[in-house]
This record gives sequence, C-alpha cells and structure tokens, in this order.
Amino acid sequence: MATLRDALRRRAVALELCPGKDKQTNKSSGRRISRWLRGLGRRKRPRGSFRRDEEENTPERGSLPDDLSLCRNLNVLYLYDNNISQIDHLSFATNLTHLYLQNNCISCIENLKSLRKLEKLYLGGNYIAVVECLEGLEELRELHIESQRLPLGEKLLFDPRTLQSLANSLSILNISNNNIDEIKDLETLENLTQLIAVDNQLLHVKDLELLLNRLPKLWKMDLNGNPVCLKPKYRDRLIVISKSLESLDGKEIKQIERQFLMNWKASKDAKKNMKKKSMIWDASTPPNKSDFESAHQRIPSYYGTPQRSHREA
Repeated sequence: MATLRDALRRRAVALELCPGKDKQTNKSSGRRISRWLRGLGRRKRPRGSFRRDEEENTPERGSLPDDLSLCRNLNVLYLYDNNISQIDHLSFATNLTHLYLQNNCISCIENLKSLRKLEKLYLGGNYIAVVECLEGLEELRELHIESQRLPLGEKLLFDPRTLQSLANSLSILNISNNNIDEIKDLETLENLTQLIAVDNQLLHVKDLELLLNRLPKLWKMDLNGNPVCLKPKYRDRLIVISKSLESLDGKEIKQIERQFLMNWKASKDAKKNMKKKSMIWDASTPPNKSDFESAHQRIPSYYGTPQRSHREA
C-alpha cells in the first residue's frame, strides 16, 4: 500500500486546501481541509485518493503549508478563502498551471518566478495595491485580480515592467472594482482578448478609443458600473472604433448594428470633409474682375479724381 508521502509525490495533480465546516455546530471551524480533486489528468477522484483534516496536519495561519513540496506533479492548487498573508513555499511547483488564491490577506505578489508553466492566476479579494513581480511567467494567459480591499481613495496600479513581460501571453484580464480611473497602461497588452473592468471610475470615452486602437485582438470588454457608460454615444463610438469587438458590457454586437454605425460615421465624415474643403477653397480663390468693379462702384465720390480749383483755372 502506498504511503501518504508516495501518494503526494506520484499521483497528486490537483489539490484543494480551504476551510472546512464543523459538522456538529455547522460553523466555520478554522481548520484547513485537503481534498484531492483529480489524479493523473482524470476528472474523477482516482482509486486510493484521500482527504486529511487532522488537526496536527493543519498549516499555520498566514502561510502556505511547507509539506506541499511532496507534490512534484501538482498542476492545480486551490488555496482560496484562507488567512494566507504571504505567497511562499511554492518554488517546488514547477508544473503548476492554475493557482487560486482568492479572498486571503495577501498584500504583495511575490515568490512566483519559479512557476514558469503557470497559465491562470486568481488573486481577487486580497489587499494587493500593485500588479507586479510577474516577470518570467511567459505562459500566463489569465490574471484575475478583482475587488482588492484597498484603503479609501487608493486604486490598483500596474508596474510597467510587469505589463511588458505579459504583453505576449496575457489574454484575459479581470480588474473589476479596484477604483481605477485610467487604463492607458494596458496598451502594452497587445494580445489581450478579454478585459473585465466593471465598477471602476473610468470617465473618458476618448481614452477607451485610444486603448481599443492598440488592442486589435480584443473581442470582449465589460465596463458596466463606470461613469463613462453614461456618456452620450458611448457604445456607438466604441463599436465604430474597434472592428474586433464582439461583446460590450455583456451585450453582443451584431453585424447589422456595426454596419449601420459605420455607414453613419462615413456619411458624417464625408459631410465634414466637404465642408472643410469648401472653406479652404473659399479662402484660396482670388476675387474675379466683377468683384473689383462692384467694389469700385461702391467707392464714395470724394475718393474720386480731385477737381481743379478756380485759381488754377
């Protein structure tokens, strides 16, 4: 029979560590429960799988359990809804692809450089003020960092070096409910396909137009709950500026809607250009002879040829 250590080392590919429930009192018990979800790539729990909730094996609050180093083949790790304040003890998890750390007490993104195969990172509901220290995660496709519990008046910021390092890989970004008032820095993420920025403080349609011009692969954007959504022609302008956008604020953009708006904009631009050309032509065309003659006829008589005085006669 395989030992616990052998099972961790050979079979574990997905592990969940989250608070359990006391069956007698039906209240949160403060203990962490380890649950195997899958083995060897199968959805069902493999034979010989197990769970452990013994009090002596419960990791200390505020840190990750150090005995996870046994799980060399770990692909998915669930650590949400704990009291974790620091990301550590994960340097062994070189095969990890999914990491769930929502609703903890994390204030700093750190110690993730060894997770070279990480594809999805969930950090929502923590205390993170800056998106940073993700350099080297060249496979990261999804970053969920919504609803950070920040001090009043503060907003989520982005380290330009981190954004640059994610430019080629990041496809989905969730930054909802973070008091963000500008997203110009996201222009670096040229391969972004989905942007969820609900319930922020975005205000200017022009800033969004500039962003969409730099994100040619973006097909889904959700900005519900931002002041900019109340601006006149907000939806129309964004649909016209982005040919790749298929869904805006949870509503599908139909081809007939886009075509109508494109025709409307083309007609409007044509009228504007015609008016502009007309003004330029009027300014550059010299007056003709009839204009001079009509002007001469309007000259008062006292500006004409002076008459000879009686003495000269």
